[in-house]
Amino acid sequence: MIELGKIQTLEVVKFTDFGAYLSEDKSSEEKVLLPIKQVPQSADIGSKVEVFVYRDSKDRLISTTNMPLITLGKAAKLKVNDVTSIGAFLDWGLEKDLFLSFKEQTTRVKPGQSYMVALYIDKSNRLAATMKVYKYLPVGEGYEKDQVVTGTVYELSDTFGAFVAVDDMYQGLIHKKEIHTNLSIGDTIEARITAIREDGKIDLGMTKKAYLQMDEDAEKIMTVIEEFDGVLPFNDKASPEVIEREFGMSKAAFKRAVGRLYKARKIEIGEKSIRIINR
Repeated sequence: MIELGKIQTLEVVKFTDFGAYLSEDKSSEEKVLLPIKQVPQSADIGSKVEVFVYRDSKDRLISTTNMPLITLGKAAKLKVNDVTSIGAFLDWGLEKDLFLSFKEQTTRVKPGQSYMVALYIDKSNRLAATMKVYKYLPVGEGYEKDQVVTGTVYELSDTFGAFVAVDDMYQGLIHKKEIHTNLSIGDTIEARITAIREDGKIDLGMTKKAYLQMDEDAEKIMTVIEEFDGVLPFNDKASPEVIEREFGMSKAAFKRAVGRLYKARKIEIGEKSIRIINR
């Protein structure tokens, strides 16, 4: 069976002036054209050729020896070539761009930007892209707690947090409480694995290990206090919203870093302020 959207090894069963027809074997009536410019010079009747099967601009099944950046049922990060009144067109490594309808976008995409998408067959029996990739991402193997990984944000949830494709391949989640910066769909991030669940799904944090993160947070706090001319107009009892706005960190992280600075005698904490010592 010739399968749309998949890489297959097919047999040359007929030559024409415009290419070669391929099939599973000589007895099969199902055939697909391989255009003349794609036919290997050494090909003969019975030769095996590895091809990808898709549809041309006239919606006819066609094959190519060029391998796409994504195949049916898989997810990959693709660049947007163009956005039109009917949807977006993505670069997937073939002559005809891959269509991404507005309905299948989880955010409005922009030309030149790259996003995680999956390849599926739409109701018209055409290959198309969707940004709803959760079910297409498998769980990862071989990862360890505290390992630093990169990934792409593909969905944002007010309830759960940021869904991330770890290494652009596997399921990952940054829980809402771990997010202290603005994230957008399509962002490439670096994160630390905080846990690997029993089902293999990966929990992520955008912070480093506590003792490393505390040093970084302490430096950030000192920089901000300097911007306030050496005196911060609130102390570690400020609301989480104020701390998030000024420092981009949780109140717990802020209190830990302030404690470190205080023990190092770099700051003094007043009833309504934090002041740099010996400034």
